[in-house]
Amino acid sequence: MNAPDKNNPFPLENYDRLCFLKNTVKNPNIIVGDYTYYDDFEDVANFEKNVKYHFDFVGDQLIIGKFCMIASNVTFIMNGAISSYPFAIFGKDWGHAMEGKSYPTKGNTVVGNDVWIGYNATIMPGITIGDGAIIASNSTVTKNVEAYSIVGGNPAQLIRKRFPEADIAQLLELQWWDWPIKKITANVQN
Repeated sequence: MNAPDKNNPFPLENYDRLCFLKNTVKNPNIIVGDYTYYDDFEDVANFEKNVKYHFDFVGDQLIIGKFCMIASNVTFIMNGAISSYPFAIFGKDWGHAMEGKSYPTKGNTVVGNDVWIGYNATIMPGITIGDGAIIASNSTVTKNVEAYSIVGGNPAQLIRKRFPEADIAQLLELQWWDWPIKKITANVQN
C-alpha cells in the first residue's frame, strides 16, 4: 500500500500552496480531520487568517472533518462577529462589562467529511455542513447544509442533491472516511 502520508504537510512534491490542513493549523480551537486539504493561491498560512473573529474568550470551535477540499479565499466567520460593541475586550474600566454575562454564540461551526468548499465562499457562525456537501464558489452559507447537497448563491440555497436519497442514506451508513486507510486505498478505484 502506498497511500499519501497524512502527516506530510505538503503532499504534492515541489508544491507548497496545497497542504494537508491539520498539519499547518496552530489554533487549538480549529480541529481538522485527516487528509483534508487546503489550496491557496498565495500561502497556506492564509487559512487561519481567513477564520475571522475567532476570539479565545468566546470559546467556539471550527471543526472540519476528513477528506474535505477547501479552496483559496474561503472565509469562516466565527461567533466573535455576532456581538455588539465588545467593551470588555479593551480592558481598563470596561474590562468588567461582561461580568455575569456571556457573549452571544451560535455554537461551533462544523464541516462534515468529504465536503468541497469552493473559492471565495463564506461560512457564517454556528453553521453545520453535512457530509458530502458541495458549497459553490462565491457562496455565503447562512443556514445549515444537508448531507450530499449542492448549495450556491448569496445566501446559499439548495441547487440539488448530489445523489438520490437512497444512495445518500447508503453513503452515510458506509462512512467510508472512517475506514482504515488500507481499505480506502484498496477501494479508491471503485
